[in-house]
Amino acid sequence: MISKEILRTISTGKVIFGYKVAMKRVDEVKAFIISRDCPHAREVMEIAGDRPVYVFKGNNMELGNACGKPFGVSVLAILDEGKSNIMNMIKG
Repeated sequence: MISKEILRTISTGKVIFGYKVAMKRVDEVKAFIISRDCPHAREVMEIAGDRPVYVFKGNNMELGNACGKPFGVSVLAILDEGKSNIMNMIKG
């Protein structure tokens, strides 16, 4: 279910892939999705503050696959959720 919303967010909204880029634009980020094996999980949680951080059940390759990418994704930052319902899913 979350994988479908991730794809919908990517196709209709605006997201950033990767820890370094997300940290540079952290003021614009509405929420973070991190893989369960994200090496920067602690830093993301600290920087997120009151923004939601969702820990994806799979590893970075599985999160990359859920994003439709042929590479691993450890941090996905949501700037605009588009037509998806992802913000409601990851908050609750």
